[in-house]
Amino acid sequence: MKIAVAGATGTVGRHVVAVARERGHEVLALSRAAGVDLTSGLGLAETLSGSQTVIDVTSISTQSAEESKRFFTLVTSHLLAAEVQAGVAHHIALSIVGSDQAPFGYYAGKAAQERLVNEAAVPWTILRATQFHEFARQIYGQVTIGPFTIIPTMISQPVAAREVAERLIFHAESKPNGLATDLAGPEVLRMAEMVRRYSKAVGGTARVLELPLPGGFGRALRNSTLVASPSADHGRQTFTEWIESVERLSWR
Repeated sequence: MKIAVAGATGTVGRHVVAVARERGHEVLALSRAAGVDLTSGLGLAETLSGSQTVIDVTSISTQSAEESKRFFTLVTSHLLAAEVQAGVAHHIALSIVGSDQAPFGYYAGKAAQERLVNEAAVPWTILRATQFHEFARQIYGQVTIGPFTIIPTMISQPVAAREVAERLIFHAESKPNGLATDLAGPEVLRMAEMVRRYSKAVGGTARVLELPLPGGFGRALRNSTLVASPSADHGRQTFTEWIESVERLSWR
């Protein structure tokens, strides 16, 4: 099967490419290097010719609701339109557990993305996953005050990016499934503690300070809105196991 991957170089995308190739699929990475621009749609329909499935794991680094909605609306709209022209049979989008209940900040874009996919002419599957283990690394040091790195009060259920990629390829090899069963990690943790452990693993010296964010978004982070329901599927790798792999790499 020829699988086109949007966001192929990202945290999950690189695993999607690797897993797909391990299973014998032909992979097309949708990027400017391949002659496409996802935000304008330039070159997409021609590039997608011959692809049976598109997996969208694109992302943007922002906490602005408007910027996130603009990005995901543009990318999703262009992908879906090009897929119709190219005869793609299956569109798969990666979303976030709880984004439909907490459409704030970055999650507003994911909610907009889901609405567009749900209305699409192309048969589709949406997989919602919880935050990846790597999220602790992504937010470490983003906001600092003197010797402190500020982390929002947040309850998380981190899952391995590799396991998310495996589930996405499972869906690529299956019929379109609509809204698929959520995928979450095996344990529920506080984000501040995850970041503390990550900082220690990489030899960081900043002190982690946990602060609650205001408004609906802050409540969603604190009240387990972004944690999966009991009916979700669960990954295998624990955060401790991921941290141990980070420590091994740090000491090389």
